[in-house]
Amino acid sequence: MKISIALIGDYNAEVIAHQAIPLALELAAQALDIEIQASWLPTEQISSKDFLSPFDGLWCVPASPYKNTDGALLAIRYAREQNIPFLGTCGGFQHAVIEYARNVLGWADADHAETAPDAQRAVISPLECSLVEANASVRFMAGSKLAEAYQNQSSTEGYRCRYGLNPEFQAALTTGPLRATAMDEAGDIRGIELDDHPFFVATLFQPERKALTGVCPPIVKAFITAIQ
Repeated sequence: MKISIALIGDYNAEVIAHQAIPLALELAAQALDIEIQASWLPTEQISSKDFLSPFDGLWCVPASPYKNTDGALLAIRYAREQNIPFLGTCGGFQHAVIEYARNVLGWADADHAETAPDAQRAVISPLECSLVEANASVRFMAGSKLAEAYQNQSSTEGYRCRYGLNPEFQAALTTGPLRATAMDEAGDIRGIELDDHPFFVATLFQPERKALTGVCPPIVKAFITAIQ
């Protein structure tokens, strides 16, 4: 079996997550005995759904701001509305929140504090404590796809980010079909999922980093399994 994955983001060989992602997919392919064809899809190239329709799954990858925010948001919306398996990590998590806020909640002014520091509704805001090259424990909600993938209630994961979900909007964002399914030790949201979607999972942490140690990241394996 062969499946195709679009890696939504702007490739940079110096980004650790970008080094890890091909390894993570290779490990998942070996574990599931399938062939994965992964293609980097620069955000500047995404101007319509036509660029996305050839792919079986979409992974919105770390290293934002993206060169074309609208392209990344278009891809996320396409995956959400067309029930295409979707994984978002780090920047992918942040932009999944923005896309949901704008197109599901109707908050047209929802934005990211990094690229719009004066935004009135910055649903993504600076973290109280930066998580640049940090490792921290996350707790998974029972019944979530994350908990199912990890077969555990918690995991220690790597980060490289300075922005996360703004606590001011947390309740409004996560009381509908979008649920908080991973929390850190302080109770801050580190993972989200859509209930009414075959597979729509986004994490602020970078699970792909485990591949650099030879470990197949459980949520990546679950993502690929959802495509089969």
